[in-house]
Amino acid sequence: MGTVPESSEDDPDAEGSVQSPDRLITLADGIFAIAMTLLVLNISVPSGLDHDHFRSSLHETWSRLATYALSFAIIGGQWLDHHRVFRLVKRTNTVVVRLTLLLLGLVALLPFPTALLSDYGGHEPLAVVYYAVTVGAINLLLLGLFLTVRNDERLQARPISDRFARGMIADCGATIAIAAVAVLVALTVSAGAGLFTWLAAFPAGMASRRLRKES
Repeated sequence: MGTVPESSEDDPDAEGSVQSPDRLITLADGIFAIAMTLLVLNISVPSGLDHDHFRSSLHETWSRLATYALSFAIIGGQWLDHHRVFRLVKRTNTVVVRLTLLLLGLVALLPFPTALLSDYGGHEPLAVVYYAVTVGAINLLLLGLFLTVRNDERLQARPISDRFARGMIADCGATIAIAAVAVLVALTVSAGAGLFTWLAAFPAGMASRRLRKES
């Protein structure tokens, strides 16, 4: 007696299968939260210092506080964009899952290039390059994730407005462009100049948010 083949929706291991996004969202929230928490571990002052050495050590933490604030803002923005995308998703497929896992892998890695940037970003171009490439790759994957959902109506919980799409593309594209400029400046001008390029991320983010209107 023959059996009826299972559809891809019934077989979670089938190529291109569709699944609820809930577990993926839960995983993403956890990894984003852990990555944001790990950033603070790079900030410390040795114990047992006298008054003068304490003041000197405290002064040296400013660069770490600055890179902490930068990375916290970047990861926070990426988390918000990830949620904006997944509010539009009613189901996932293999491409969405793989892109999300790659994205989360880089998010979990970001505390390491952040530490490199705080310790060596002022004079080592490769520290700036490593940080910029990591941040740029995360936003490239986030953009790919959004475009995957936008181009497949079967994955969408509701239609995606053109204005929302322009805002998402501008947001991710601006960060990718800033990362590319930071790499170029660090390698051709100086590491410090490449580091200061990231100051452009904040007005760029504000401008892109004006373009976005959630449907």
